[in-house]
Amino acid sequence: MSKYYRYLFLALALVALLLGTLIYGLRYGRISIKQFSTIDRPANIRPDYTDVVMPANVVPLNFLVQEDGLAYCVKIYSKNGRPIEVFSRTAKIIIPQKPWHKLLNANRGQQLYFDVFVKTDDNRWNRFSPITNKIAGEDIDAFVVYRKMHPTHVQYYGKMGIYQRNLENFNESLVLDNGYLGIGGCLNCHTFCGNQPNRMLLGVRSPTYGVGTLFIEGDKVHKIGTKFGYTSWHPSEKLAAYSTIYLPMFFHSARDEVRDTVDLNSLLAYYLVGSKSLKVSPKLSQKDRLETWPAWSADGRYLYFCRSPMLWSSQDKIPPERYMEVKYDLVRISYDIASDQWGQLETVISAHQTGKSIGAPRTSPDGKWLSFCMFDYGYFPTWQQSSDLYLVDLKAAQQTGRYEYRWLELNSSQSESWHSWSSNSRWIIFSSKRDHGVFTRLYIAYIDQSGRAYKPFLMPQKDPSFYNSCLLTYNTAELITGPVPFTGEKLAKVVRGSAKISVDMPITMATPKAEAVPAPDRWLGERE
Repeated sequence: MSKYYRYLFLALALVALLLGTLIYGLRYGRISIKQFSTIDRPANIRPDYTDVVMPANVVPLNFLVQEDGLAYCVKIYSKNGRPIEVFSRTAKIIIPQKPWHKLLNANRGQQLYFDVFVKTDDNRWNRFSPITNKIAGEDIDAFVVYRKMHPTHVQYYGKMGIYQRNLENFNESLVLDNGYLGIGGCLNCHTFCGNQPNRMLLGVRSPTYGVGTLFIEGDKVHKIGTKFGYTSWHPSEKLAAYSTIYLPMFFHSARDEVRDTVDLNSLLAYYLVGSKSLKVSPKLSQKDRLETWPAWSADGRYLYFCRSPMLWSSQDKIPPERYMEVKYDLVRISYDIASDQWGQLETVISAHQTGKSIGAPRTSPDGKWLSFCMFDYGYFPTWQQSSDLYLVDLKAAQQTGRYEYRWLELNSSQSESWHSWSSNSRWIIFSSKRDHGVFTRLYIAYIDQSGRAYKPFLMPQKDPSFYNSCLLTYNTAELITGPVPFTGEKLAKVVRGSAKISVDMPITMATPKAEAVPAPDRWLGERE
């Protein structure tokens, strides 16, 4: 290479370096704002990432500054480490991931501050009061699996899919969508054993390939020849309890949420992994009762579920006349896995006591907490604005014999529904309609050792304006420790294949008579 070209190459490299440094400085804070006016309030930002507790391993909480200005600068700092400064010509504040994770990891248990600067029309800077958040000492499970779909206002389902999101970055990937299942296909009721990604059940329904449940068992995938409803794994991994339920949709003529559903007939069954068989106990499937929402205790000694009297003798009328009188108790029953024997039913919290209906119980992995939804009537909390999340201290109940429940501080004036615990019992992720009452979004909240729930935060997206134009609803979120180990193509191949584990629902004195059992597709009513 001649001397001329060497000099030219060095000159171009120097220019590139200077430009890169300038761009980085403009974006990430090499501009010093020495003169500014102080605004005695925090800046308005969206999403509302203020006064929240966040895990140190979560992605940057990118946001929009809801203040008029020509330019924006945000300084992010804590007790230890180098502050992050982000400069933007628009209201979007995109925080670099590596400095963010480094700062949060260096300050576990400390406060995290956002200083927001806004340049006004007269080229002066205003600094708002610091926004204060806190970094928790405990991490959240790295992945969450959820369903995305359009809100269901018809019986026919459009495009829907089960997706997994890495909460430590912004990567989202498909687990399986109904494009693999043929027209009218549906997926839901996914569940994991102990937050493990390699122990998963996923219900599928396809007019083309039939009805079944995908069972991920380590490095293998099976198809079980029936669809499970809402399911809970026994911690031993040897069995899973699930609901069989008929949930027709109907509509109200005038109210904020016009959709509604009713549990016309339901019972609980359980699948034994070793024998590849289904079983039904008369204690879980009484003819005059509706039984649903199973949830095992952390030690596997009890199955919690929701139970209500059936107030109608016929399933022909939708909705039945007394459907708004249905209110579910929270009950439990002991179970001995060695003998496969069920004990006696106990009422944990009665609807008569609360005046409301109880649904979706979940126990924390450490065995200390029992969470659930409570709402005005019926079965389905998502479509009821009255639905809130509550908590019971199970350790205290063991000592006192009383199940005292309390309203959680994370609730809003809109529906809070499906929720899932992290493997360390310090975080829950739940569905909420608090933004506008229409679409469910996923929120994350910290639960401390005393059971106090802190202000939740919206699941972050790389583009902070993402939810402004998103017309999909997020639901049935489940926290897991790693990614689902199979691709959609592999799972779809199993769905479309002929191989399956053949099972039959046993008919007992407790189950409905054959002529009274709804057609198979009627047991598979899918709700948002």
